[in-house]
Amino acid sequence: MDMKAASSPFSSSSSQCSYSYEEYKETADWLLAHTDKRPKVAIICGSGLGGLADLLEDRTAFPYNEIPRFPISTVAGHSGQLVFGRLQGCECVCMQGRFHFYEGYNINTVTFPVRVFFLLGVKTLIVTNAAGGLNAAYDVGDIMLLKDHINMPGFAGQNPLCGHNDVRFGVRFPCMSDAYDRELRVLAKRTAEEQGCSHFLQEGVYCMLAGPTYETIAECRVLQTLGADAVGMSTVPEVVVARHCGLRVLGLSLITNKVVTDYESEDKANHEEVLRTTEDRAEDLQRLVGALVNKL
Repeated sequence: MDMKAASSPFSSSSSQCSYSYEEYKETADWLLAHTDKRPKVAIICGSGLGGLADLLEDRTAFPYNEIPRFPISTVAGHSGQLVFGRLQGCECVCMQGRFHFYEGYNINTVTFPVRVFFLLGVKTLIVTNAAGGLNAAYDVGDIMLLKDHINMPGFAGQNPLCGHNDVRFGVRFPCMSDAYDRELRVLAKRTAEEQGCSHFLQEGVYCMLAGPTYETIAECRVLQTLGADAVGMSTVPEVVVARHCGLRVLGLSLITNKVVTDYESEDKANHEEVLRTTEDRAEDLQRLVGALVNKL
């Protein structure tokens, strides 16, 4: 069996409909054979937030194109490597760059790393992303603690758990009402107070759209009516698979822009603005995550 990683989003290994348990395990075994780290916490870094991995000590990094079956991140702000190391004494693995629908990947490829993490022995997944603020009370630079999500692609049948269910990963019908661990959210709030971050920490509902277009004004108004506080193009598929595997999940969205809801407005969402905001707030987010991992 060819163990080469995919060289493009559209090569056969990354565009297949699903992976077998044995394929996930072969990737996990390859990683275990190439590092002595045994992480209990995995961190997925969103756009411009890859600096979280730079906090790791005693680091070992693997470019995605060297890891069997791993896809390749093609988005600016995503470095594209898996980093093992210690954060505040806790062994972690960090994804500097994630995968998205809009890159041409199917949902099984987008979520491939999460089941690999499970087989590595990871117990807790921390997901970060850059998001647009739908809640009028949010300011650019706020960090939103995810308490729930709205899975728009899931409404259209794009759920990573569709198809055959392998009970070695999880049950056929997993609960999602507890997708974001309540105890971890309480711990994050307490940690934010200790780190002096509580004045820009929010808590709300994240809505995922497939992208790559930013939302129209009408779409933003619909999402606000549905109760979404922030909107982005990632995170939810990884969370669904993580909960299916029994991992505890903590989600953090950095509000990089306020969505446009006024037809008279001249403002326009753009990726450069997203990266500028993450650069400005990245240090605070890194400090918060580092202190939080220390408590885990």
